[in-house]
This record gives sequence, structure tokens and C-alpha cells, in this order.
Amino acid sequence: MANKLIVAPAPHVHGSESTQKIMRDVLLALTPALVFSVVAFGWSALAVTCISVASCVLFEYLIQKFLLKGPCTVSDLSAVVTGVLLAFNLPASLPWWIVVIGAFVSIAIAKMTFGGLGKNPFNPALVGRVFLLFDAFSGATPLAAVKAELVSHTSVNYQDVLFGSIPGSLGEVSALLLLVGAVYLLWRKVITWHIPVAVLGTMAVFVFLVGLGQGMHGEALWEFPLFHLLAGGAILGAVYMATDYSTSPMTHTGMLIYGVGIGIITVLIRLWGAYPEGMSFAILIMNSVVPLINKYVKPRRFGLK
Repeated sequence: MANKLIVAPAPHVHGSESTQKIMRDVLLALTPALVFSVVAFGWSALAVTCISVASCVLFEYLIQKFLLKGPCTVSDLSAVVTGVLLAFNLPASLPWWIVVIGAFVSIAIAKMTFGGLGKNPFNPALVGRVFLLFDAFSGATPLAAVKAELVSHTSVNYQDVLFGSIPGSLGEVSALLLLVGAVYLLWRKVITWHIPVAVLGTMAVFVFLVGLGQGMHGEALWEFPLFHLLAGGAILGAVYMATDYSTSPMTHTGMLIYGVGIGIITVLIRLWGAYPEGMSFAILIMNSVVPLINKYVKPRRFGLK
């Protein structure tokens, strides 16, 4: 009886990766864009980020210690990542107490209410961001200007959008540095290409077809999709938020379906919705569809020929 058969639920395959290592890689990938946001917006950008991170960590610790009365998991860095991503969705000029409210919604309502990391159906940072957006705590962005017809997309300097000389949230300042972080995450195999490519590819094709239907031609026709990929939270959402393990599909096919859905909804909201930026809403809407995708798009059974 010394060698007992131990029956346990899946998964049974273990690797060297841990939540802490994965979160550390995400933080490293976001660091270049964070540093540049401080350069672009000043120390207020760092203050917003520090307040957001500290609030997220504190709320998670207090809830686990006094309400859930379970083991403290703030050391896994997931609350830190949530804090940074929330800050990346906020303008540097936001008052500190509003940042704290956003952090509370992200952690207490969107994450810990469902049991903590891995159990939350919606991306916590996006829930906090959308809550603040509904309360009108957001900054002006190039997309908002285009939506209000204050400027034409053809008057936007794409070099500024790519390298970071624009107003908006912290995570909108430099598309190039966000892409550098994306390459790092792909190299570290923290994410796969399926969701980012599906989201951004769908957006590009959809916007190109809209421009074609509106009679655009030549350089303007090609700049229209480029603007929508670089401006706003397209890259931030596609790479760093839509790929969240807890709220995205399990299979590669499911990831492609999920990404296409996010891309379509984002463009629909941007062009015809009430808000200039649709990425946050699109990801949250598709988060709610993930259980359905996982139900009907399942991986091939082991050993099946």
C-alpha cells in the first residue's frame, strides 16, 4: 500500500513558469512605455502609476486578510500588473483620489469578488477604466478629436503617434515602445501571436473597407487604417489586455475568433458609437463570450487520431 494511486483534477503537466515570473515579464515589457510616459507627461505620470499600483496591492491585501481570510497572494505581482495597466488607461492629470477609486473597482469588484486571480471573468484593469469613463474621468485623445470632427485623420502626424508626442492616456504615448514590449513577450512565450494579430488585422481590414466605401483613395486610404492601429489603446489592448490568461480562450482557434470579435466591435464603436475609443468595451464584451467559445472550440483530445 506504499505506492498509492493519487487521483487529482487537471492540469497534470507542470512547468518552470509561475504566475510571478509571467507577471514580471509583463512588467518588464511595459517598462519602456512607462519610462517614456514620464518623459512625455512629467512626474505626474509616475505619480498616477505609483498610486494605482499601491492602491491595487493594498486593496487586494486587505480583502484577502480581513474578508476572504485566505493566504496573501500579492507577491505574485498580478495586482501590480493590474495597477500599471489601469494607470496606462488613465491621463497623467487625473486627481489621485479618482485613481484610487479606479483601483478599488478593479481589485475589489472585478477581481476579488469572483475569488481572485484566475477566477475573474473580466479584465480587472479594464473594468476600473470603464467605470471611470462612465463617470467622465478621461482625457482628450486624438481619436476624440477625430470623432468630434475637430481634425481630420489626414492631419495627424503619424510620427508623433508612433514615437509619442500626443495627448491622451499614459499607454497611448508611444506605439513603438508598446510594440517593443510585445516582441519581448512573444520571445518569452508569455503570449502568442494569435490574439494581437487577429485584433489588429481585423481592425486594419475593417477600417480599410470603410475608407474604400467612403471614396478614399491613394495615400489617405492607407493612412486611415494606420491611424486606427497606432492611435488610442489599440496596441495596448490587443497585446497586454486582451491576452490576459484568465479572460481569453484556451485554444488558438478560439483566440482567433476572440480577436476578430474584439477588432470588429472596436471599429464599430470608434466609427459609429458614442465613445471615440472602443477597445476597452470590445475586450470586456468578448470576455463575456469566452466561456461560450471555450465550450464549442475545444482542443483535440489527447491520443485522438
